[in-house]
Order: sequence, then C-alpha cells, then structure tokens
Amino acid sequence: MEKFNPIIVFFLNQGVPFETVILILMLPIIATFIAFLRQVVGIKAFGIYTPLIITFAFLATNGLKYGIFIFLVVVLTGMLMRFALKPFRLLYLPRVAIMLSVVALIILGTLFLGGNMRRTGLASVSIFPILIMITLVEKFVAVQIEKGDKTAVILTIETLLISLVGFYIASWEILIRALAVYPWIVLTTFPINFFLGRWTGLRLSEYLRFNEILKKS
Repeated sequence: MEKFNPIIVFFLNQGVPFETVILILMLPIIATFIAFLRQVVGIKAFGIYTPLIITFAFLATNGLKYGIFIFLVVVLTGMLMRFALKPFRLLYLPRVAIMLSVVALIILGTLFLGGNMRRTGLASVSIFPILIMITLVEKFVAVQIEKGDKTAVILTIETLLISLVGFYIASWEILIRALAVYPWIVLTTFPINFFLGRWTGLRLSEYLRFNEILKKS
C-alpha cells in the first residue's frame, strides 16, 4: 500500500475497495478511447455509453468468454423476438417489455444450463452484468426499426469489438499500476477530449469510403 499514491491510500483507508477505485479511474480513459474511435476512426457503435457499460459488464463477469456468450444470447434473442412479434403490430414500449421479459427468461435458462453442466463460472454470473446486457436489447430494436437489420447488426458488432478492446485496456496491469501510483493521469483525458471535440478532419473510415474521389481530386 505504501507504493500507492496518497489519494489511493486515502480511499483504501476509508474502506473503498482497490478494484472500485481503479475502475472509476479507468472510466474516463475508456470513454476517451471510445470518443477517439468515434471522431477520428469513424466507428459508430451504439454511441459512447453502451460500449462503455458493456466493457464494465465484461469485467464483472466470471471470465470474458461468459460475458461474450451472454452478449450474443441477448442480441440473438432480441433479434428473433422482433421477428416473432412483428405480425402482432404491437406498440413500441409493450413490445420492448415483452422482449426484455423473454430475454430475462432465456438468460435464466442459460444460467440453469450452466449450473447443470457444472459451468460454475456461468451459473454464478452476478445480476449486474446481466442487466447491462439486457439493456442492449432496446438499443438494438430501436436501430432495427429506424435503420434496418443490417445497420443494427453492424453497430452491434462494432459495439462488441470496442467493448472487447476496452476490456483489455481496463485489464492491462501496467495501466492499473500506473493509475495506482499516478491517478492524475486521468486528467489528461480532458485536453484530449477538447481536441477531439474540435476535430474537423475526415475520419479514417471516410478516407477509405471516398478513396476514389480523393484520388481524382
């Protein structure tokens, strides 16, 4: 503990778990990373909040493989339920409520199978990451309705990829140690975000998209 920054030591002495302090300090870093991918690279995903909370949901599961599995179960169930409910022409909110209910039951069945197959890591996943994954259904359905299935699937894949990279960043031991000793590092995210907020250049994805036009000009 003596190697930690005095600020970190203060929180530890107040009974705040070390993991909680580090995760809170990680949040600005992950958020800035997602903003960079959005503004400079051009990866849209489901905004900034959804991949951010899914990153932390992955950290809260008993192994990344279980987090990815639950993520895929939630998305696939939501997709199938939209097609199943389409003939009933239900209003948006009741339809989403039905979808969330079915997804919850499917997840419960998945946890039961995990326990039955002695996959204790899956069976003991806490409610926190499960609830976060389930909230993805509404985002997915809203994009499906507004922009179509293809766009919804692409955004889901992008969200998953960003969340996976965010997971590895948040699990990076060197960064964890650096934050424990130099927590003020998170302050550097503010000028970075100011720079990103004034970004006026083309995104990398747009360079690829308009490559032929740029060559002609």
